[in-house]
Amino acid sequence: MLKEKLKKYKIILASGSPRRQQFFKDLDLDFEIRLKDVEEIYPPELKAVEITNFLAELKANAFEGELKENEILVTSDTIVWHQNKALGKPKNAEDAFQMIKSMSNTTHEVITSVCFKTNTAFTLLHDVTKVTFKDLSDESILYYIENYKPYDKAGAYGIQEWFGFMAVTKVEGSYTNVMGLPTAKVYEYLTTLV
Repeated sequence: MLKEKLKKYKIILASGSPRRQQFFKDLDLDFEIRLKDVEEIYPPELKAVEITNFLAELKANAFEGELKENEILVTSDTIVWHQNKALGKPKNAEDAFQMIKSMSNTTHEVITSVCFKTNTAFTLLHDVTKVTFKDLSDESILYYIENYKPYDKAGAYGIQEWFGFMAVTKVEGSYTNVMGLPTAKVYEYLTTLV
């Protein structure tokens, strides 16, 4: 449906995330993957959605001057926002343990920003999902880290894995946002282009 309407455009997904790539496939969109190394550093005074907006735009700006007239670049960034700080991807097992332990028996926010860029304009959108974890034992956290190695995930967990099935007691908002892309918002925005 949308795929046909977007025929005159070329969607470029600038993400190495297998989950985001799968979402674009599952949305039945034709797209190409183009990656650039971008140092994901943001000013320390930024908070919550300001961080993800900044990083999504930073990733898009790496393609400045390279987009053709019919190309739509899509970049994104996801963080977990908990206790007034950003939890990105863990550096190692200890970092992952501390992140997950800090979220035990509490609610945190998963924030994703998506930037759509053409050679003449850009649009930023974001989504926030609240996720509640049950009280987690050290043993279950260590088991998850050892067996699932969640080092490529913001907040050190995947809601779509054993951990999510076992630990998450409540989700308020977009489930796919927790996996790294608010698919309904992305799809809706793309429909406005045709």
